[in-house]
Amino acid sequence: MTPDLLAAAAAIDLADSAIATAIARLTELGGPDQQQVLAYELAHAGAGIATAKAMLDYGTKGDIEARLTCGFAADAIHDLMTKLIGRDQLWGVDASSLAGAYDFVGTYRDPDFLASLADSPGPRHLNSDMEMVQDAFRAFATNVIGPHAEHVHRTNGDVPEEIVSGLAEIGAFGLSVPAEYGGYSEGGDDEYLGMVVATEELSRASLGIGGSLITRPEILTRALVKGGTEEQKLEWLPKLATAEVMPAVAVTEPDFGSDVAGIKVTATPADGPDGAPGYVINGVKTWCTFGARADALALLARTDPDRAKGHRGLSLFIVPKPRGEGHGFQFTQDPVATGDGNRLGKMEGRPIDTIGYRGMHSYEVALEDWWVPAGNLVGGDDGLGKGFYLQMAGFENGRLQTAARALGVMQAAYEAAVEYSKNRKVFGENIFEYQLTQAKLGRMAMIIQASRQFSYRVATLMAQGQGAMEASMVKAYVCKAAEWVTREAMQIHGGFGYAEEYPVSRLFVDARVLSIFEGADETLCLKVIARRLTAG
Repeated sequence: MTPDLLAAAAAIDLADSAIATAIARLTELGGPDQQQVLAYELAHAGAGIATAKAMLDYGTKGDIEARLTCGFAADAIHDLMTKLIGRDQLWGVDASSLAGAYDFVGTYRDPDFLASLADSPGPRHLNSDMEMVQDAFRAFATNVIGPHAEHVHRTNGDVPEEIVSGLAEIGAFGLSVPAEYGGYSEGGDDEYLGMVVATEELSRASLGIGGSLITRPEILTRALVKGGTEEQKLEWLPKLATAEVMPAVAVTEPDFGSDVAGIKVTATPADGPDGAPGYVINGVKTWCTFGARADALALLARTDPDRAKGHRGLSLFIVPKPRGEGHGFQFTQDPVATGDGNRLGKMEGRPIDTIGYRGMHSYEVALEDWWVPAGNLVGGDDGLGKGFYLQMAGFENGRLQTAARALGVMQAAYEAAVEYSKNRKVFGENIFEYQLTQAKLGRMAMIIQASRQFSYRVATLMAQGQGAMEASMVKAYVCKAAEWVTREAMQIHGGFGYAEEYPVSRLFVDARVLSIFEGADETLCLKVIARRLTAG
């Protein structure tokens, strides 16, 4: 079957028009807050079609590329069609408006066509510099991270220090640190792309002790580059680039989750033990990943007591702390003046056990009169009350990086499923030879490559100062797709997929967290994607 890219582009245009009509309908009905189900489904459908559009250029580079492009476009349009059935009036879209795409969808969703893609994942088409990045990080992931992945997962162990030091040696923590501050970022179109490529390769070996390890310094680095003072950049960026300081992010709170505007942890002016100006932090943070091992917390706190709720009363602090072990910690500080006498600063971390994503560990962190110097307020006096926006500058790229982590997990699951299916016989035949197995693997291959190419596109946009909307879309689409890919990879393994004997069980439980952290899927779709779509 010869792939037809013109038909793919025409079908995508029809779907794009349907999305535009639905956006207008959502606006007419009062927006995402009034029509949450419509907004959520529209956000995901829009993300799928955006991913398909990003594949069109890839499809021009060869036959297998074109086949993957047509297959994915048909898949994304079919997903949109299924959302419309029975809700076409709610969407404001006449289902017949997509009739022109029916033949295209039928052709490229044909089971035999999908089966033909089973072990044809397609090339990535990276430039020579990015191929070097891929090779370097894949070698490190395979040789250093891979041997530890299963043991850390099964024992709920800590990230081995050789991984931290090894990643520092190959420059992983300096990918986004500007060269003038000791990092490797020199701007240009590849600035974000290198991070995507490196993160995928590290996550392919392990999400918990690989790809996610470079996210925390990435988030703080972006916040400092966005709004830190020159003194802060000179102090902290070189340390982040070399892993002299490994940070954790302390934003979420027990009662608010993704509702950052509701943060209650406070930072109140107070002199330190030596009389130096600073702040004392009081309150509880949760889901603070890597909180024990970290040398500092990037902590968002309320500094304006007159704003009990809202974004404008928040400030971002770099909160130094001792290193701890992975199963809880308690630290104390010298007494500080708090206005009612000297009180002892305390920080306590309670581990939150999870079904996957193990190694870095997440914590509920309670702080009582924990003092930080005034110089650790990101942005200095000018940063007071601007912490939300600085934090979001870090998280925006974090969404793209999370998509890259999902890519690595999916790629590992796909490779494991292909290998297992070619070596496992059922009823006298390798299960790879069955049409159903091949169709599943073919859909995996095109989903992974489409997700990858969209991630590359978003990385290029972000390097040009654009792509905020697309970063949210790629996170929403890819992370949800990773759940299906890892589930089906596990299913192909049969009973062994449910056993810890094979890594695919780890990949499955790791994938489940991707739609939850770095912005829960529902919040991302309703509060970010749908709002931006209806805002025009």
